[in-house]
Amino acid sequence: MAWVNRGLDRLVVGHWLHRLVQRQLTLTDLQLPLRPGHEGLDGLRLAFVSDVHAGSFLGEQDLVQIFRRIAAAEPDLVLFGGDLINTRDREILLFKRAFAELHPRYGMFAVPGNHDHFYGPDISLWRAFLEQCGVRVLMNDGARIEHGGASLWLCGVDDLTEGQPDLPRALAGRRGGEPAVLLAHHPDFFFEAAAVDVDLQLSGHTHGGQIRIAGKAPIHHSRFGYERGWFTENGSRLYVGRGVGVTLLPIRIDAAPEVPMVTLRKVAAPTAPRIRSGGVNAVSDS
Repeated sequence: MAWVNRGLDRLVVGHWLHRLVQRQLTLTDLQLPLRPGHEGLDGLRLAFVSDVHAGSFLGEQDLVQIFRRIAAAEPDLVLFGGDLINTRDREILLFKRAFAELHPRYGMFAVPGNHDHFYGPDISLWRAFLEQCGVRVLMNDGARIEHGGASLWLCGVDDLTEGQPDLPRALAGRRGGEPAVLLAHHPDFFFEAAAVDVDLQLSGHTHGGQIRIAGKAPIHHSRFGYERGWFTENGSRLYVGRGVGVTLLPIRIDAAPEVPMVTLRKVAAPTAPRIRSGGVNAVSDS
């Protein structure tokens, strides 16, 4: 299928169609409620960029423009959820100017996707380039983010289908009860994350279906129906982003590209009941 994608990429009509797709790109505002005791993280803002597939209808200048939009939203962290490239390792070089547009105060982090593994398990050049550009790769690894007197364990795993994900290694430095955000390219990894009390898993891979007809995607990339949006399991949450780019065809139908912007929010304390004078029935302030 790679040769088909490359052939279409040479056609002017392909780039025209993809420009129409990119006009639909949205920065989707989302909120993640914090568990009690971690209110210091309130307001921490995460930008999640996945499935760019650079080199497939998206060139260097396109990436610069997209990343400028993300920078203007002023996220505290920029997180890359895999499939930065499409089918050629040199496509990663297209990101150099785009990465320079981003200066989040707590840094940039990434995990690989299946397309980043296109040439096999050794992605040392891909990883070296990202780290040279200031992006830390969390391939079965984690990092502590300090904010507002509280901390967040940010971690990531290798791709589920083409790599060797190791969640225990990724969580190895997490403190007891510490909120954790996991980057995992494939959403079907959520079963493992939910089993160990991860607060949020951010995934891509599905493109939201990319082409949906009557609300359904003919091609499924999740065995469990994790196609797009929010899912909850055992108190853990998963958000599956629709991604930025495309594969094979330069079109999207009912699956507009997006960059989810997740803001951590403290949960308001419940209002104490008010007792009416002379009565026995408690009524809320609302």
